[in-house]
Amino acid sequence: MVRRSTVLAILGAGILFAAAAPATAQPADVNSPDLVLVNGRVLTLDEQSSVTEAIAVRDGKILAVGSSASMRALAGARTQVLDVSGKTVVPGLIDTHAHFKAAGLGDYVVVMGRAKTVAEALEAIKAFVAKKKPGEWIVGGAWHPPSQLAEKRYLTRQEIDSVAPNNPVYLRTVGHFSMANTMALQKAGIDKTTANPDGGFFERDAAGELIGVLVETAIDRVEKAVPPWTEEDEIRQFTLAEGALNSFGITSAVEGATEARDVRTLQKLAASGQATLRTGLMYRPEPPADLGAWEAIMSANGASSGFGDDWVRFAGIKIFYDGGMTLKTALMRDVYPDSHDNYHGIAQQTPERLTQLVSICNRYGWRVGVHVVGDLGIDQVLDAFEAADKERSISGRRFVLIHASLIRPEQMERAHKLGVRVDFQNVFMWDKAATVERFLGRPTADRAVPTKTLIEKMGLDNLGAGTDFPVNPINPFLNMYIMVTRKDPNGSVYGAPEAISREQALRLYTSAASRYMFDEARKGTIQPGKLADLSVLSADYMAIPEEQIKDIKADITLVGGKIVFQR
Repeated sequence: MVRRSTVLAILGAGILFAAAAPATAQPADVNSPDLVLVNGRVLTLDEQSSVTEAIAVRDGKILAVGSSASMRALAGARTQVLDVSGKTVVPGLIDTHAHFKAAGLGDYVVVMGRAKTVAEALEAIKAFVAKKKPGEWIVGGAWHPPSQLAEKRYLTRQEIDSVAPNNPVYLRTVGHFSMANTMALQKAGIDKTTANPDGGFFERDAAGELIGVLVETAIDRVEKAVPPWTEEDEIRQFTLAEGALNSFGITSAVEGATEARDVRTLQKLAASGQATLRTGLMYRPEPPADLGAWEAIMSANGASSGFGDDWVRFAGIKIFYDGGMTLKTALMRDVYPDSHDNYHGIAQQTPERLTQLVSICNRYGWRVGVHVVGDLGIDQVLDAFEAADKERSISGRRFVLIHASLIRPEQMERAHKLGVRVDFQNVFMWDKAATVERFLGRPTADRAVPTKTLIEKMGLDNLGAGTDFPVNPINPFLNMYIMVTRKDPNGSVYGAPEAISREQALRLYTSAASRYMFDEARKGTIQPGKLADLSVLSADYMAIPEEQIKDIKADITLVGGKIVFQR
């Protein structure tokens, strides 16, 4: 953080940050801005897509925009001047779906994201175990073995036992699948006689022995056996995570599946004045078997969607329905191409139960966002939304299809008629496009995340872009690059007709994304009265060659007019 009395030249970025000179400035005035940003190429993203030079900030909000000369003229004796030397300035970026706590877990979990083979994955576990005492739990960070490892498979408990015989080991993935070694299964009370739960299963070998792979709802048994972090650990994890997102120019995020413990931690962080990221919470209570218990959760303390402030606020209730297109578990209308048993994917509950859960949420004023990927799953989620709408209108309440990667045009029209948002993640098609093609075929991979059609059918303002980090990289400029080019790392283009313009991609991270939290009057554009959440970029997003979009960096990030990151 830069003190107001400091004169700072940010080397390499050509940016000067200084206090206005008292000898020539206006007298100190309570009406003067705290900061003026000058000599920029400011993309306001207002309705006219205006481009200007400078911004004045007071009390955490944008006071005025205009020419550098006019903003300098507003400066008082205590006004800081941030000269960005022609750099592009955009509204603070908003990731509408991330599990961002993972960005702060590097010291706490085995980092599996770099492993390219089973042997490398096991070596990472072995090295982490060497730092721990026998009996301590070993937990893995998010990764995606089917697309990441050369062997295209998950680790078995026997393999994990070979490098961690004296520690319980639990390896999360990007979701829907996890792995556990023998000791972890024992601590969770799971053995070969344990029945599969509804909506999931324990993978077994031909002899019926557990191989350590847990699918969907079977994950919960081991997850609940893992000791929770201490409060001190969690505050540090979220502090590190918020800083990591700030380093990419991200000033707001929707936390995609928030537990009660995380809500408390984020609230404490905000109350202490240490928060640097504005967070919308998709609260994810574990649906109990009894619907009466679910209703008690929804009505528990009288809170509902929108409760909170500019730093931490409830966005809605998160419900999981199907799996994923990169996991071969998305619920599809058509049988999977290589299926020999009429396999259509996995639903974590029946359509009838989903309808009941949504109905109860709606009854108590909670907006609902449902994780759904496959087209059959989307049919059934829209059925549930329509049923809820008949009981109590959901119009204007912006219920959400989360992911909806394989949505069809007629489903877009149904969603639009209901006033339902779609918040998608193009970055799934970065390092996982080939996996989607392998599981579902090239035509389906080409129609995945149909961004241009979504804009045409639903309108840009009813959409938002995110990453589903740590499933995918958090980098917003990589995500925008994919939206604009539809390319994977090898240069292969998937679904070229679904490419969109640069401005549309940027708006999906700003003006359109702000609507997720009903914040369009508060942020998402650079206009007077809005929060001074800004990102100064390393390159001209609108002018550089397409191939360089993914390499853009955030040089400075401001939240509420305060610098929270500088490169």
